[in-house]
Amino acid sequence: MQFRVFAAVTITAAVLAAPALADGDAKKGAKVFRKCKACHVVDNEKNKVGPHLVDVIDRPIANVEGFKYSSAMIEFGGDDKVWDIETLTLYLKKPKDFIKGTKMAFAGLKKDKDIDNIIAYLQDPEAAK
Repeated sequence: MQFRVFAAVTITAAVLAAPALADGDAKKGAKVFRKCKACHVVDNEKNKVGPHLVDVIDRPIANVEGFKYSSAMIEFGGDDKVWDIETLTLYLKKPKDFIKGTKMAFAGLKKDKDIDNIIAYLQDPEAAK
């Protein structure tokens, strides 16, 4: 009995410690990301109109060196907030509604599956190749 409890606790701890993964498809996400390419890159740390998105998952919000964020984004990123899956999902749905005053001009992604796919792509751009 003791072994079963130990095994259950160990498995639960391992699951909780694992990074959260999006339910999407990175290859499909790469296609959705075409809408974002005019302003963002995921494969090198070069800012364009928007900040680069290299390692964006779990990265602190408004924290890319050399990028000039709006005061709204800086304020939103206070209190050590990070771009976790939940926050990105809400933001990508309707950026201007989620963060009033953001400079991001993109209206948002209407389909939940597109959001899941783009987050999967952001988590692992190499998986799309």
